[in-house]
Amino acid sequence: MAKSLVIVESPTKAKTIQKYLGSGYEVEASLGHIKDLPKKSLGVDLDNDFSTEYVVIPGKEKVIAKLKKLAKSADAIYLAPDPDREGEAIAAHLAEELGGEPIDSKKTTKAVTKSIRRVTFNEITRRAVQEAFQRPRDIDRNLVDAQQTRRVLDRLVGYQISPLLWDKVRRGLSAGRVQTVALRLIVEREREIKAFVPVEYWTLDAHLHGAKPPVFVARLQGTNPRQNVLPNEAAATELRDKLKDAIWTVAAVEKKERRQNAAAPFTTSKFQQDASRKLRFSVKRAMMIAQRLYEGIELGDEGTVGLITYMRTDSTRVSNEALAEVREWIGRECGKDFLPESPNTFKSKKDTQDAHEAIRPTSAMRHPDSIKQFLHEDEYKVYKLIWQRFVASQMAPAVFDQTTVDIDAKNGDQTYRFRVTGSVLKFEGFLKVYEESKDTKDEEDEAIKHKLPALTEGQRLTLKGLDAEQHFTEPPPRYNEASLVKELEERGIGRPSTYAAILSTIQERQYVQKTGGKFIPTEIGFVVTDLLVENFKDIFDPQYTARLEEELDEIEDGKERWTDALNEFYTKFERDLQYAEKHMENVKRMEKPTDEKCERCGSPLVIKWGKHGSFYACSAYDKNDPSSCTFTKENPIDLPDLDTADTQDTAHEEYCENCGRPMVLKRGRFGQFMACTGYPDCKTTRRLDQAKRVPDIPLDEKCPQCGRNLLLRHGRFGEFVSCSGYPKCKWVKQNFIGVKCPQCADGELVEKKARRGNIFYGCSNYPKCDFTSAFRPVAEKCPECGSPYLLEKILKDGVFLVCPNSKRSNGEEPKRRGKKKKETEPAAAVKCDYSKRIADAPAREAVA
Repeated sequence: MAKSLVIVESPTKAKTIQKYLGSGYEVEASLGHIKDLPKKSLGVDLDNDFSTEYVVIPGKEKVIAKLKKLAKSADAIYLAPDPDREGEAIAAHLAEELGGEPIDSKKTTKAVTKSIRRVTFNEITRRAVQEAFQRPRDIDRNLVDAQQTRRVLDRLVGYQISPLLWDKVRRGLSAGRVQTVALRLIVEREREIKAFVPVEYWTLDAHLHGAKPPVFVARLQGTNPRQNVLPNEAAATELRDKLKDAIWTVAAVEKKERRQNAAAPFTTSKFQQDASRKLRFSVKRAMMIAQRLYEGIELGDEGTVGLITYMRTDSTRVSNEALAEVREWIGRECGKDFLPESPNTFKSKKDTQDAHEAIRPTSAMRHPDSIKQFLHEDEYKVYKLIWQRFVASQMAPAVFDQTTVDIDAKNGDQTYRFRVTGSVLKFEGFLKVYEESKDTKDEEDEAIKHKLPALTEGQRLTLKGLDAEQHFTEPPPRYNEASLVKELEERGIGRPSTYAAILSTIQERQYVQKTGGKFIPTEIGFVVTDLLVENFKDIFDPQYTARLEEELDEIEDGKERWTDALNEFYTKFERDLQYAEKHMENVKRMEKPTDEKCERCGSPLVIKWGKHGSFYACSAYDKNDPSSCTFTKENPIDLPDLDTADTQDTAHEEYCENCGRPMVLKRGRFGQFMACTGYPDCKTTRRLDQAKRVPDIPLDEKCPQCGRNLLLRHGRFGEFVSCSGYPKCKWVKQNFIGVKCPQCADGELVEKKARRGNIFYGCSNYPKCDFTSAFRPVAEKCPECGSPYLLEKILKDGVFLVCPNSKRSNGEEPKRRGKKKKETEPAAAVKCDYSKRIADAPAREAVA
């Protein structure tokens, strides 16, 4: 009996949906996109109205062949990728390969021989999936066009600007339509911070006592940097001394009830920000975990269940069924006081695409603690966050009793106004379940700290003390992931679904580094930003980038043709590109004069640009003159001083870039490496030499050659200690084993590590002396042949001391591939069979 073929993106999603549809359907996965623009060419015909050339992604040929084979025997084909632009494009490409309408209408294709329909669902639950198959639709060409427009825009920018950067700066750099604008925001913020001049100001706090405790603190009003009421310590001290004998009276008491409403359920951007602030998860990690929760988690007897709705959305809309369910839970578990008379509603942004719901649990009745046993720790944290936010969004407001007291301090003819605000929680409302995170504390947070006694107008107060405190105005804070996502969203730059990729790319390209969770632009980040902003004034302007996003929305709504939007963009882009090709500075040829002198010949030094950034070089250097001065030195980059609060989260666990699970350290045949704990489902690995550079640690020990401090460095093969004067002084601390070299009798034997991670022993006089041994030499004379040393060998049957001239020693040497290398241990005139067992073989784990 023929079955209907259903195609989704991921195997996990396929497994969950198969359970809901039953035996009449066969659900397969396309494993993401199956077609894309070619890697080795532009793939866009600029002379033919932006006609596109899509090719099968390398490695996807077998997937397509399998799907075509299944499609032949199927009586209907349903395409069920995610309900967004990317999902619609995947569906369009699948339809094209399986015999449907091509994505580029200028191409022809064979006639449709099967019914190919599109189905979408906002959550992967039995009800939602079965309802979706009751109302299949055609592929939405407007959605496909919007995705294709974004893809072509990104291809034009990346493919045509990146070669410019390779030519003018260095190979391997890239530019991106949104990525570069995000980098520009970080660079501009860093320059604001560097240009900021702090202004001193002082605050004056009065500790006062009423008729009853407690003592409370009121602050002098008007004390802020702009009014500059107390500009320095002298003014603060003078006023403090003047007010010691003042008469303190309550001038006014204002009491009011303040209601704090619950926040809306999560949109993608708000979820990313809260996961960053509350859970310390990167945007990429948070989205990966949310994807797993959406596609389905095994819940014991329930089987695989999708736990949350689709996580790429900018809508706050919630279905009526979900509202009824969550209100039932609130009324039953929290009480009627916590349930509003009617469901809470929230306004969406003007440009919101309202096709999806907000991010919410698929069932509010599924409490996080009831399924905790089935979830990984990070999955539980994310699910709990989403569940709490959604439930709280439908609860009654929190109510505070807020009291503001104005106090007059009268000294002679002069009166000074002080103020204190206190806030007391009267009804917790939604705060019973969830409290929204903030970047910084505000006045409401300060008010909650103040506990006030009962005060009345005209009441005399007793002064207990006056505190004058120095402050300085502060520069704007550096962006972290949460604040950068918030800034991008508020400016309308990019889409929340792309933020994870943007933040990853600017770090992978080494345009920024993340220190203590804050983004700091690198030298190459500054250089690339300046070159691109100067030469492409329109394309990398934040306002223009936001306008392009609006145009993509208009294309999706059918209000604008995609080719018209591309024509308008390319007119500006082509003009800027021609200008940049002629006028962009060639950083590779840069020679910037400095006031410094060459330490070798006294000539002025210039700043040049090399493979690893800028450096100082002697201006007397001439590449055609071998005798010219070749002096160079590093150009130290001033890194910002970050306080303890900024750097306290620097050390953190590493997570898989593909699935978000923790990475663990493992050992293989080529040494140690990081591997995903999701193996065999996820086979992501990373060599240790691909890790981010660990900063050098200064030591108190001095270099025996030049007297400079030693540094603990981290190289490809692990930690080592060397001189801070490198490259002038190349002294490296050796791991001596206390045995003289038997070959030259002058050097000491040193423990070393080979490229593949294995330990060997060599002479400290290398390369003058080339003695090496694969086994640890021991300073003990062979009692049989007189060899000056023995070898310590760990074998299956124990630990042995063997003579280097023994047959056993030769027989136990590790096998090597390829051409046999010349032995570097001293050749023996006679063979010796001496061997002595000194210990049991250590456990395998200990050896590893």
